[in-house]
Amino acid sequence: MKPHYDLDKIKFATDRPTFEKAVGLYESGKVTQFKEELNGFFATVLGTEPYKVYVDFKHHDQGDCECYLGQNDTLCKHMVAVAIYAVMKGKQLKEADKLSATSPACSGRLGELSAKELTEVKEVISSAMRYIKSYNGPSRIWFAYQASLSEGCSRLTAVISKLPVSGQTSRLIVDLLLRLDKKLCTGGVDDSDGTVGGFMEETVQVLEQFALLDHDCIKIFVKLAGLQTCFGWEEPLVRLVDES
Repeated sequence: MKPHYDLDKIKFATDRPTFEKAVGLYESGKVTQFKEELNGFFATVLGTEPYKVYVDFKHHDQGDCECYLGQNDTLCKHMVAVAIYAVMKGKQLKEADKLSATSPACSGRLGELSAKELTEVKEVISSAMRYIKSYNGPSRIWFAYQASLSEGCSRLTAVISKLPVSGQTSRLIVDLLLRLDKKLCTGGVDDSDGTVGGFMEETVQVLEQFALLDHDCIKIFVKLAGLQTCFGWEEPLVRLVDES
């Protein structure tokens, strides 16, 4: 039985501490007696004591665990470890698979993307943007909606943190910020907990670092001058234009 999720889904939809602890359990062989039955995966995870764990084959965050968190309907490291095992089948994780950035960062590497790489990055960005969607549902799906926003920002964080520094990539990031701004202003995105706005502010800080490494990046920020944005995230970048 193949799970409907992959390792990226698990990583980007799980908070960093839980994911990293789950990776530790998986890599140390704590997931034992793994088997596939009915609509999910069963295993015994060796923690403080042996915990019997079940994870749905469609949703990595649905299932059951005998631990305290699991018994209180909270996604625990044991369930995530079993989900990882369902995807990896015991194979070794690559270092890149285990990285779970919480904030976008500047790679510090100068350069441009090839035409093929640029197309691939744009496709990944478009895919991530689908998680940042409008909210018009009942209150019972509020937390699932917020989780979707968080996952979208996590996926975008991974993309931005890998980009080389150049005018080309600065334009890509500025365009991304403008798309997010439109979603917040007129697209029906409810960011009342600040997930998307916080990501945008951190991304602006990345662009400020870009400008320090390649002064030509500032030319890209000119298009932000005079814009009315939802909360003024562009101001530090416009200030760089004024000072250059």
